[in-house]
Amino acid sequence: MARFLILGKNGQVGWELQRALALHGEVLCLGRHDEGGDLSCPEKVAIAISNFSPDAVFNAAAYTAVDKAETDNEEAYLINAQALQPVACACKKVGALLIHYSTDYVFDGSGLTPRTEDAIPSPVNVYGASKLAGEKVIRDSGCSSLIFRTSWVYGVHGKNFIKTILRLGQTKESLNVVNDQVGTPTSAEFIADVSTALAMRVLSGEKSLLGTYHLVPNGETNWCDFAKWIISNARALNYPLTLSVQNIKGIPSEEYPTPAKRPLNSRLDNNKLKGLFPKQSIHSWDTYAKRVLTELAGV
Repeated sequence: MARFLILGKNGQVGWELQRALALHGEVLCLGRHDEGGDLSCPEKVAIAISNFSPDAVFNAAAYTAVDKAETDNEEAYLINAQALQPVACACKKVGALLIHYSTDYVFDGSGLTPRTEDAIPSPVNVYGASKLAGEKVIRDSGCSSLIFRTSWVYGVHGKNFIKTILRLGQTKESLNVVNDQVGTPTSAEFIADVSTALAMRVLSGEKSLLGTYHLVPNGETNWCDFAKWIISNARALNYPLTLSVQNIKGIPSEEYPTPAKRPLNSRLDNNKLKGLFPKQSIHSWDTYAKRVLTELAGV
């Protein structure tokens, strides 16, 4: 029976990984407040890896406060990059596969086409730069790894855009949402299921699969259209709480300034990923979003 260690058990992806991995073996789940689960104390995490000696470590822990990272850059780099050195070394020492989750924010958001895995990164904020540095640490360590870049993550568990729009939709009659940032909403369930499937294949001997992947479903949208989709579909599902919102207006990013600059083009090319699965087994983003919305609505 395989042994798995999850870091970041309370996050959106970590939560779903517990479900996905339970079918495949013994799972040790660690959060920030557990001994050996805090990436700000990476030496203790490395000890936990050495003691448990897992077949695979799923690092779903990260510093994700994008705006706060602009002024808290030391902590962002510690958790997203520096801490990964002892973690990756511990994985290499025990022969564990390291599965790590990165972001579309490693790119600058220029252009209109999806970025492939070999596109040159150029982050525009501290969060993206720290995640890119973390990727490099893992690759340079020489450990066996799968690095998954994903985008616009949401799920049933944790804070995310779908829940924010549903909450605001109950008290606001009108919402202003940026419409010039384009990307692919990606459910934590989808991330957990796909990354687990590839990890199991690597553990079964398909070492050629090691490397970096863009882990997103098909299609694209912008935040404003995503918000409209959420409200429309929530109403169609008879969402149990009253939605007062009547108008969702699209605005440019410059009218909604944030401490950290956001990339306008967050499109990720997922053709490399799709080539590893049966045709049409990866669906459009709204298929997965409807699953989450249905669960949130209690249907």
